[in-house]
Amino acid sequence: MRFTISSDFACSREVQQKVMAEVEKHNYCDAARFAIKLALEEAIVNAIKHGNQLDPAKKVIIEANVTDQQTLLTVEDEGAGFERESVPDPRDPENLFKASGRGILLIESYMNQVTWSKHGRRLTMCRRNEPDAPAPRPT
Repeated sequence: MRFTISSDFACSREVQQKVMAEVEKHNYCDAARFAIKLALEEAIVNAIKHGNQLDPAKKVIIEANVTDQQTLLTVEDEGAGFERESVPDPRDPENLFKASGRGILLIESYMNQVTWSKHGRRLTMCRRNEPDAPAPRPT
């Protein structure tokens, strides 16, 4: 599945519904469904808000490949990009009470594989359909 949407949160809801319907068709366990839903929403919100700076002229491209074994998702924006290492750790004491900054940590915590490319503009993530597949912990 491939979707191209404008940088509008309302446009992202239909994409999320279609991807999750496909995940449901493949009988994913509760843990994997939760992880995919959370990570997809966070990735799209980050692409719209932080990547494309809410510019409706800029697009977000979402790709989803769902099989019985795993879901592979790619979210790409048209923003300036960023270096993953430069994002502050929300677990650091000075960041604990900030209202934002946890999306990347959640994505990396719940998905089995996460890769940033194109200078941070492209996020590829994978979640296996396994209830006890622990996601790698961010360092």
